Amino acid sequence: MLYHTYEMTHAALAPMRQMARFSREALSNSANPLAASYGARVGAAGLDMFIKATKRYDKPEFGLVSAVVDGVEVAVTEEIALSLPFCNLLHFKRDTKADAPKLLIVAPLSGHYATLLRGTVKEMLPDHDVYITDWTDARDVPLSVGEFDLDDYTDYLIQFCEVLGPRPAVLAVCQPGVPMLVAASLMAERGEDFRPSSMTLMGAPVDTALNPQTPNELATTKPLSWFKQNVITKVPWPNAGFMRSVYPGFLQLSGFMSMNMDRHVTAHKDHFQNLIKGDGDSTDAHRKFYDEYMAVMDLSAGYYLQTIERVFQKRLLAVGAYYYRDQLVDPSKITDIALLTVEGEKDDITGLGQTEAAHKLLKSPKKMREHYVQAGVGHYGVFNGSRWRSTIAPKVKAFIAKHG
Repeated sequence: MLYHTYEMTHAALAPMRQMARFSREALSNSANPLAASYGARVGAAGLDMFIKATKRYDKPEFGLVSAVVDGVEVAVTEEIALSLPFCNLLHFKRDTKADAPKLLIVAPLSGHYATLLRGTVKEMLPDHDVYITDWTDARDVPLSVGEFDLDDYTDYLIQFCEVLGPRPAVLAVCQPGVPMLVAASLMAERGEDFRPSSMTLMGAPVDTALNPQTPNELATTKPLSWFKQNVITKVPWPNAGFMRSVYPGFLQLSGFMSMNMDRHVTAHKDHFQNLIKGDGDSTDAHRKFYDEYMAVMDLSAGYYLQTIERVFQKRLLAVGAYYYRDQLVDPSKITDIALLTVEGEKDDITGLGQTEAAHKLLKSPKKMREHYVQAGVGHYGVFNGSRWRSTIAPKVKAFIAKHG
């Protein structure tokens, strides 16, 4: 009933949103002689806040239409290289004849869309032929196509490597660190010629017992049965995924926001004041951030519950007890895949040491493994922002080139 209540509330507010939009435009319209008055600005700002608080945020666009390759600006076109029910392998095709190493960026499937890694893709495009996992909102996937769990996720990663092969580079951000290690272990053991040449894991929860943060504690202080009973629900009609069991995106979003509620409240207070003052640059920056942040997707229940149990509660890969279907996963089979792990000093989602723990699982030569901690950044600063562009990305590019 939780999801149905959410949908009914959203639908019930629709007429009010429409009236609020009409009133906002009337108050701020240049034809209104009172538009510049303080009262009109306050009224329009309040209506804008109401609209933003009650609207549904659609999936954002990457919006990457060009890249500078060898000093020349070239066009970039998005195309789907492989379409699977729960994910599209998106290719950023550069209009150039210049050869570049293929790079698979594995975006996290943890509530937000792959566009959260727009800055990651943008920085890697000039030097690489970039592909990214564009995960599909589970509520848009018909129940008839079957379920999707952590093992299916691993299968997808192996298929994507096969599309890019032979020996592509892989960059996995946050959540996919564990399934990427599992997929690499399986490909290495099978001797697949499309196994990665290098893996870069960034802010990945490989061993959540090390320096646990708030998400780790939330996942481990309650039994798995609590999650099944309290956060798993059915997708309501008329969505394409009607009756599919999911962990709804709006619940995930509430969890994200509760971790830094004071920061979000302050940001919205400032936004309200900037709307009144007419500070266009500040209001545009606020909208751009929250249009991305508030756009969330549902996760398949099987995948979500297995992640809670295998990665956070039992730490199966870290303790050598992770099974892919009926096969015990052995990361020591990885002998010729280079590994770079990257962590943020102030990461409040994946604590220091959790990603570095991946090195303990491998037996590849030390010359093929590197670890880097970026000072002064949190979780998102590892793959986005000025430190990513100026310091981390050059290290990742050099590592990929060295082990290509």
